[in-house]
Amino acid sequence: MHPATRLSFVAALGLLGPGAHAASSTPYDIVIRHGQVIDGTGAPGYTADVAIRDGRIAAIGALDDAHAARVIDAHGMVVTPGFIDMLDQSGHALLQDGHAPSKIFQGVTTLVTGEGESVAPLNDRILDEEGAGARPAWRTLKGYFRQLQGKGIAVNFGTYVGAATARAMVVGYGDRQPTADELKQMQAIVAGAMRDGAFGVSTALQYPPATYSTTAELIALAKTAASYGGIYATHMRSEGDGEMAALDETFEIARASHIPVEIFHLKVAGHQNWGNMPAVIARIEAARAQGLDVGADTYAYTAWGNDLASFIPPWAHAGGNARLLERLQDPQSRARIEKDMRTPSDAWSNDWLEVPGPHAVEITSVDDPSLKDLEGQRLDDIARRWHEKPIDTLLDILIKDHAATDVAVFGMAQPDVTLALKQPWMSICDDASAQAPTGPLGQGHPHPRAYAAFARIITRYVRADHALTLPEAIHKMTGLPAQRMHLAHRGTLRKGMWADIAIFDPARLRAPATFEDPKQLAQGMSYVLVNGVPVIAQGRMTPALPGKVLRGPGFKGGDR
Repeated sequence: MHPATRLSFVAALGLLGPGAHAASSTPYDIVIRHGQVIDGTGAPGYTADVAIRDGRIAAIGALDDAHAARVIDAHGMVVTPGFIDMLDQSGHALLQDGHAPSKIFQGVTTLVTGEGESVAPLNDRILDEEGAGARPAWRTLKGYFRQLQGKGIAVNFGTYVGAATARAMVVGYGDRQPTADELKQMQAIVAGAMRDGAFGVSTALQYPPATYSTTAELIALAKTAASYGGIYATHMRSEGDGEMAALDETFEIARASHIPVEIFHLKVAGHQNWGNMPAVIARIEAARAQGLDVGADTYAYTAWGNDLASFIPPWAHAGGNARLLERLQDPQSRARIEKDMRTPSDAWSNDWLEVPGPHAVEITSVDDPSLKDLEGQRLDDIARRWHEKPIDTLLDILIKDHAATDVAVFGMAQPDVTLALKQPWMSICDDASAQAPTGPLGQGHPHPRAYAAFARIITRYVRADHALTLPEAIHKMTGLPAQRMHLAHRGTLRKGMWADIAIFDPARLRAPATFEDPKQLAQGMSYVLVNGVPVIAQGRMTPALPGKVLRGPGFKGGDR
């Protein structure tokens, strides 16, 4: 933004303080005075002023004589880097509302998305599977970025390219392996996305068609991403009974591809596995000791969010949703599905046997308007109303809702969650799309992590449980994820860094969203700045859309 334009903007928002000078020759656009700077490195806080010019931090220190278009009094508050969401789901949501209220009211200023599937690239095969509706104007990641930046966003945004997206574009949704030529086509798709600015390649191996991928296929795609300096990020093949084997596969991919690894939403799933987190951590520590670059992230709730269709065995998904629905309605296939769901197996991650019971499954979102009354209801309660067994209710909901239902699954133990959170290589995510209490982003009954995951790290794990110090928590939300994503100019407060900044009183921060009443914005952020422009000012959202598309190391010529 041109300096004069920036000054006009802050003046329009009423941000010019008494005695401030608004002339174009003013040394600084904004000076934040007398806050406790927690810089994102994990170091203790210190009292200092922070000056911003042209979107970047221009100075930090005692700046009592500095003049600025706006002076923000941060006395009694902390000044931190803006938070980085290591697993976001807002690829489509930002095109509906670029302000992303559920994110910015928590202090989140940067989103990293693309869990196994990515919003681009696309072809007709993928669009046909997704069904009716307006077809997007883009087909490449470059085209999507152009559309997103043209519309305007309040947050910075980056993405992986999904391995399942490459597979679907070339192989489709069937349970088969790619030919040698098809694998080369998949690698070319990954390479093209890396050149367009993807941060790496990602997988979500519990979900078809990714489930059908072999380790060798994943190594080939990871090697392509690695050749552009990318990351391999993964929702592993199992987070429950098969977790140790899934970790071994992850490390094999890292070792063979010479690529850093980020494990999405690390957890121990399934009541029979509760208490296994120390063994999971020991396995990761051993891999790190052998020289593998392995990190992870967490949203720190005991319930995960998922598609209800994830309860169905992989073979029933082959061919896509249309074939799944056919099988659910065929008596023989349905009987086989139910039998597989009730039978222990090492061949797939069986959520039905991992949950403590049907009360652990809450419907969070439906596609069919006639089923809206199910949102926020537990599976066993619905089954009682429908006078059927819970497993039949699950299958019937999928049929009625065309396999588009989302759920929260209460399948983790708090001691495992807390222990994982405390690890020095653990970053924070929310694994959620941007939301708003009303409007186009206000549909459904989401997992409360969409509104509260980052704020709750401070309100629960710092302030209430004392599991983390405040500098440790800030580091996990800022400096550590920036380091993992190679964001050299973000994530810490230093001269020359982009001015993504959160200003708040930790004692006043609130995360009111609950499973019963999730659509409640976090409270307590006084200011949130993205690239030096307030998107939250005096606790209120501004009209500004200063976010940038961030591009990975394969893109040449961009500022990251």
